[in-house]
Order: sequence, then C-alpha cells, then structure tokens
Amino acid sequence: MQLSSAPQGFSAVAGKVPAPCLVLAGVCGIQFGAALAPRVYPQVGSAGVVFLRLLIAGGLLCVMWRPRRAALSRMKGAWPAMLGAGTLLAGHHIAFFAAVESNVPLGVVATIEFLGPFTIALAASRRLADLVPACVAAGGVALLSGGGAASLPPGGVVLAALAACCWAGYILVSARMARLIDGGQGLAVVFTWAALVSAPYGILHGKTALLDPHVLWVAVVVAVASSVLPYSLNLEALRRIPPRVFGVLTSLEPAAGAVFGLAVLGQHLRWPQWLGIAAVASASVTAVLTSPEKRSRVRATGSPAAETSAAREEAGVPACGVP
Repeated sequence: MQLSSAPQGFSAVAGKVPAPCLVLAGVCGIQFGAALAPRVYPQVGSAGVVFLRLLIAGGLLCVMWRPRRAALSRMKGAWPAMLGAGTLLAGHHIAFFAAVESNVPLGVVATIEFLGPFTIALAASRRLADLVPACVAAGGVALLSGGGAASLPPGGVVLAALAACCWAGYILVSARMARLIDGGQGLAVVFTWAALVSAPYGILHGKTALLDPHVLWVAVVVAVASSVLPYSLNLEALRRIPPRVFGVLTSLEPAAGAVFGLAVLGQHLRWPQWLGIAAVASASVTAVLTSPEKRSRVRATGSPAAETSAAREEAGVPACGVP
C-alpha cells in the first residue's frame, strides 16, 4: 500500500537521527504536552482539551497516512480492533487529564498510569524472579503518597488508576491491530474515532470556548507534541532498535512527567515521591531486561512493515507508542 509523501519525507529526516534520541524525544513530547494542557483548563476543562487534542491529532494523522476505507475493510477484524482501540484511547485520555486537573502532580499521574503496561509485561512471564520488580514497583506506588494517603486527592488517584487500566487494554487491542494493519493508517482511524467518542463530553464542558484562538493554539501544540510526533518517532525508532531497548527508554516516562510537571507547572514533589517514581521506573527497566526473548512469526518475511508490527507486539507497545 502506497504511503503519502508526508510519512516518506518524515522517515527520510528521522532516519538521520539516532533511534534512542527519537524515543527520548517522543517521551519528552508526551510529557511536555501533558504539562502544557492545564493552561487552558479554566476555559474548557480537561474534557475540552482531550476532545480538541484527539480531533486535531486525528485530522493530522489522516492527512499524513490517508487511510482508505476499501483497503481497511479488506483486512479481516481490522475495524473492530480500531474502534475498540479508539474507545479505550478516549477513556485513557479523559481519565489521565482529569487526574491532572484534580491536582495530582503530573509525575505521579504518569507513574500510576505506567503501571498498566508494566503489569502486562509482568503477566507475560511465569518466573519467580519477576516478583522482585513487582515488589519494587509496589513499594514505589506506596511512596508516591509521600508517607501519607491524605497528600494526594483520592479521586485523582482513582482516575490515574483508571487511565492505567484503559492504557493496558489499549495496548492489548492495538497489538492485534498492529498485526492487521501496516503503517499509521489504523492509528489515524483510531484517533478519529476517539475524538468522536470524547466529543459529547468535551463539547458539554468546553462549549463555545473551544473556538477561542488561545485554546486552539494550545490544543494544536498538545496534539502534535503528545500524539502525532511521538507516534511518528516511535514508529521510525522501532525499525532500528530492539524492543527491549525501546522498553527501557520509555521507562523514563514517569521521571520525564515529574520533570516537566516541575518545570512547566511548578509542581514540587517531596523526596519520597521522587524515590517512588524512580522505583517504578527501575522496576520497569528490570522487567524489560529480564523478560524472555520472543521469536517473531512474521519477521521471517523480511518486510520492514511486518518487522515493525512484530517489534511493537513483542515490546508490548501500543500502535502510537505512548499516550
């Protein structure tokens, strides 16, 4: 299937950048966008930001990848997977941004949310040694409260946990989608459907403020930084680095969330919370490095697209990389 000139041009430029730098840039983009979004919470709330982010990202991805309905329809099982992934993506975004709006620090939300893919990584193994990173992660979560449960809004923690559950479900569904659809065409449909799912909630809260130029400008930056750019960078990086390396690099996301929360939002964490974030990130790195290797069934085809899909599946990475 022929790609549009936009992805081809992007690949040509990104191909000159070391793959680990692409992943780290995606991690930073995600957390920077999440830190920038609260600037327009007073006008449209987290619901309005989510709707605009998904709508703009879906539109840009459709322009980049130009999904064809006829081509997607020929892929058996593609549409249920895409619609399921879009629904879970919308639920994840709504819960994640609402948790930040409830005054839970961005680094804490990102850490709790990261437990979703971390749990999937542990569930794939049956070895007793894997209990060690699980215990370290559990201790890290306990430290996030800073020594007292009252230091974090309980409702916000529940929302962050809901985001983790939705993200884990999205990874499982999008892994199937990655086997059915090459490139970013499926992701364009996923984001478009997620925007439609979040539209009633976002419009109800944002109303006419959604058309404010300042709000739209921030939404564009958030959509590009947190959705379009990370997915494109991760897709290119996964063509050149092993899934384990990708998993280790993305384990830095909770720490990046804490740094951008401090730099952009002025969210100061106490030392037990920094230690908790470090514990969860370390547990994730350990789980990735000690997980048994999987042999891909499709890599023997020699197709770059098939290898990319296989790499995403092995790494437990969703079709767009990260939220």
